[in-house]
Amino acid sequence: MDASISQNLTRQTHGGTLLLTSAIIAALGSFLFGFDTAVISGTTERLQELYSLSNVLKGLTVASALIGTLFGAFLVGRIADRWGRRPVLAFLAVFYLVSALGCVVAWDWWSLLFFRWLGGIGVGGASVVSPMYITEIAPSRRRGLLVAVSQLNIVVGILAAYFSNYFVARVMGAEHPDAWRWMFAIEAFPAAAFLIASLRIPESPRWLVKQARRTEAEQVLARFGHENPAGEVADISESLASELSQGHQRLLQRKYLKPLLLAGMIAAFNQLDGINAVIYYTTDIFRMAGMDKTSALKQSVMIGMTNLVMTVLAMAVIDRAGRKSLLLAGSVTFVLSHALAAWVFHTHAQGWIVLVAMMGIVGSHAYSQGAVVWVCINELLPNAVRAAGSAASCFLIWLLCIGVTWGFPVVAGKPDDQAAAGTSAAPAFAFFAIMMVVQFVLVWKYLPETKGVSLEELQKRLGVED
Repeated sequence: MDASISQNLTRQTHGGTLLLTSAIIAALGSFLFGFDTAVISGTTERLQELYSLSNVLKGLTVASALIGTLFGAFLVGRIADRWGRRPVLAFLAVFYLVSALGCVVAWDWWSLLFFRWLGGIGVGGASVVSPMYITEIAPSRRRGLLVAVSQLNIVVGILAAYFSNYFVARVMGAEHPDAWRWMFAIEAFPAAAFLIASLRIPESPRWLVKQARRTEAEQVLARFGHENPAGEVADISESLASELSQGHQRLLQRKYLKPLLLAGMIAAFNQLDGINAVIYYTTDIFRMAGMDKTSALKQSVMIGMTNLVMTVLAMAVIDRAGRKSLLLAGSVTFVLSHALAAWVFHTHAQGWIVLVAMMGIVGSHAYSQGAVVWVCINELLPNAVRAAGSAASCFLIWLLCIGVTWGFPVVAGKPDDQAAAGTSAAPAFAFFAIMMVVQFVLVWKYLPETKGVSLEELQKRLGVED
């Protein structure tokens, strides 16, 4: 009896280690997501000089990766269903690697745009597949924490990009003509590590069941330390019965309408909370509030640290507090923070109050929408259409991201015209505050709590019947 207990504990410990390792490896896709998004921030001035770019073309250069994300998010769902989650993760790593090396050797502006676009495909694909894979391998009691690793890695990737840009500038000199190429080159190292490591993790057990490979699925679940692999495989098989008997399931059909609308709601408010207006234009916002460039860059560091600290806090409580509770609490602090920001720019207030408002917005996103979005979308979508539904949701996120990123400076005005900008930025933050009121009402009324519930049970609760 004692030997049996000891063997069981050893198996669970080993399974827990493999589970955590696989989640971390999958989340490297999210790390590169954050890194690739932020690394260009250190290169824009040099690129504008090198290629004689107007402000419009400079904006297109920055947005080229975002355009690629639409392609990645749109196309990856069906590919992940056909090939499996693991090989697609490795395939996305190739995109990151080629993009990084391509930017290093870019021979003109058009080639740079192309390689940045390729990196964007990797970002869009990783935003779908990395959290999806983690959702499908994690036990229900640890799913929120493990999927939140994806969001943490996005935040860490952003900070790593800022740090590596600073490191290159210090080593080579900020004015070195090739410094920008080395800033892009550093991404090749984590991309190569992601490629090698992703080939060594087990395949998703739910994808294996979809391929009628039940024995392999049970073995994978057992390796991950799940308590009842055979029972879980039976539940997964039951939830997929319609697909396995009738072939490919269309996403747009009545029985999937409720979970798809809920996932779309979470995806939409992930951008309508205004986070990317702050993240992409942090320095400009502080300059609008009257700070000089040096002070604005210093305050941006504080914003980045707030993002990291609140993300870690969310990871610690997401499986206890629940997804719905975090979204509701976040809606309240969002409204207060955006209302404060609107007041700041309406009254031309300056000083510490500006930093408080921005930290409030970023912190609210980090512990609510930022931590919940990738968990909730993949929990809400049924097994049969999770890949396609997740791809559609991420496509919506990236589409709205482009809208917010391009729209905010148009509404807020030019940062050099502080009086006009201060006046026009207020309605932008007021709009985001109203959106968070709407989020509170819709989440409170319609979103079910998903913590601690198996994916198959959630499917039944949402009224999806085979």
